[in-house]
Amino acid sequence: MIDNKFYTDFDREELDPRDPDYRSVFQRGRDRLIHNAAFRRLQAKTQVFLSGEYDFYRTRLTHSIEVSQIAGSITRFLNSNSSQLGENHFIDTALVEACALSHDIGHPPFGHAGEGKLHQLMRPWGGFEGNAQTLRLITEIIFTSGRSRRGMNPTRAFMDGVLKYKTLFSEWDNPIKHFLYDDQKKYLDFVFDGRPFPAQLTPGPQLNKLRSLECQIMDWADDTAYSLNDLVDSANAGFVNIGQMSRWAENNGTLSHEDTIIIDKLLEAMHDGNLERVMNRKIGAFVEACQLVERDNFMSDVTNRYRFGVELDPQFVREQKLYAQLAVDLVFRSPQVCQLEHKGNHMLTRLFEALEENYLRDEKPRLTLLSRDFEGEMASAEDPHIRARILCDYLAGMTDGFATRIFKRMFDPDFGSIVDLV
Repeated sequence: MIDNKFYTDFDREELDPRDPDYRSVFQRGRDRLIHNAAFRRLQAKTQVFLSGEYDFYRTRLTHSIEVSQIAGSITRFLNSNSSQLGENHFIDTALVEACALSHDIGHPPFGHAGEGKLHQLMRPWGGFEGNAQTLRLITEIIFTSGRSRRGMNPTRAFMDGVLKYKTLFSEWDNPIKHFLYDDQKKYLDFVFDGRPFPAQLTPGPQLNKLRSLECQIMDWADDTAYSLNDLVDSANAGFVNIGQMSRWAENNGTLSHEDTIIIDKLLEAMHDGNLERVMNRKIGAFVEACQLVERDNFMSDVTNRYRFGVELDPQFVREQKLYAQLAVDLVFRSPQVCQLEHKGNHMLTRLFEALEENYLRDEKPRLTLLSRDFEGEMASAEDPHIRARILCDYLAGMTDGFATRIFKRMFDPDFGSIVDLV
């Protein structure tokens, strides 16, 4: 195994240090994630279209695999083309891929709309955020051996690599998104070794911009994957066509000359039936839009993960935002998607309200509505905020199909049987 001096014991330290095996600690983290039910459940969670609607479009799982591949390519590109890196001083691919594979495991059923609805329901109890839930999964929920220990025992670098946001729920005046749960401050303290944030990094958008090198790579890989591939899936499903895109461009008064050229090329590719091939080629250009730079911050004297960062070519950042806006305007705001989101939100609301009434309003639950494991956790939780978080874990872990089945069983008189397994 190559002794990679880019990382130190500080980066490799686990929450609960254990004896090493034949893998590096970064490889071990990636392997633990892949062989876990929370990761597998992404195959049945919405990316753009509801899970099971077609057999060719992306789910959260295939999206996460693509993000991991792009993040790995960015890592290899930087390792090969950065004068600051070398044979024994390089960005670890296993670490970056683990961050990318795990970036969406905290997302609930029914896509981003489900995330917003679950946050609305959980606001009195500390809110819900997909990134915060990912941190909760890898530190507290995902089991790695038996039933006696909780969490993946992640390294400091792995935890930091998924920490897109550093602001706590209570530090926002009006927390809508982009926060951590208040009880996760202990993990922030571990990641930064107890160092306080400088005064200029005030909680909110400014503090949330502070990201490790691996987190920056993961985030750009995610932006690349969803902005390019969501359009491809939407066109393949007949959601976006030449006429819609042409009208969108004609009615959009904010497009620059460069934007118009990009749209014209997209229209040409759609006309020729080459959109997927054209967008796949663009992935390589987005990978090479990254450049390794040195930076100065309060952690750059401790770890290379903050001494170095990624600088993006502004041309490709603008192009990525154009694709993302296209997807929002033509797909996510369409009546078809909004109607399905409304249905998903309705199911989450009814489920949460029923569970809230049973488990949070009285000292003792009246009915057994959760699985055995969750009932066990609920029985030992006296604080209502802890019980609310357990209910949130239960709902957030559901796939689209499982949430629908539970909803039908609880509210549809003609659905369900006492002998149902799930």
